[in-house]
Amino acid sequence: MSKSLKRVCAALEAAGIAPDIREMGQTRTAQEAADAAGCAVDQIVKSIIFRGQNSGQVLLFLTAGGNRVDADKASVVAGEALDKADAALIRTQTGFAIGGVAPVGHLNPIRSWMDPRLLAFDQVWAAAGTPRHIFQIDPTEIMRLTGAETAQFTQK
Repeated sequence: MSKSLKRVCAALEAAGIAPDIREMGQTRTAQEAADAAGCAVDQIVKSIIFRGQNSGQVLLFLTAGGNRVDADKASVVAGEALDKADAALIRTQTGFAIGGVAPVGHLNPIRSWMDPRLLAFDQVWAAAGTPRHIFQIDPTEIMRLTGAETAQFTQK
């Protein structure tokens, strides 16, 4: 088990959640992940990382698989202009590679926001620290564990 996957499992277990981790092979899109999980595309949690232009902080936007983060709307939510974070910054701040960024188990605390669409489901699936692993969780638990606030920052 990779260090990243172990960190996600440990974060879930520390929160009293028994991890339901599945290996699904390499997927490149939310639809491919949904097909592998046997769920709707909007039940896939995409973790999108931005960097604040003024603060330099790394910020996490958790969105439903069928939605896209609108950078202008996300900037309003964050209170500053945002840039996409590069792979090196994402790895340094979260400990995860692009494609495997989990909502929990980050190396450093990260301010987070959640797409309200995810709350329409009893269960969602998120990356478990690698591009090949996902875990199932109640979306309200993601909010509790990350401190995420719901906000409108997507475009369909």
